[in-house]
Amino acid sequence: MAMTNKNVRVENDFLGGKELPIEAYYGIQTLRAVENFPITGYKIHESLIKAFAVVKKAAALANTDVGRLELNKGGAIAE
Repeated sequence: MAMTNKNVRVENDFLGGKELPIEAYYGIQTLRAVENFPITGYKIHESLIKAFAVVKKAAALANTDVGRLELNKGGAIAE
């Protein structure tokens, strides 16, 4: 019987699957970028990350309102 870790989720892309923390708002592409491109050593400021989240939420809500995004997907993104 396989053991499952409730603290991670598995996402897949064309390179295969990777485990991500269950609470992470980022996906497999961001995880791969962080692993493969630590060029500057600088971290993105928390304020910029929060600003991206606000823009993403606004875009999801707007696209849901005009019918370009399904309600369940828009709600999940806005959450």
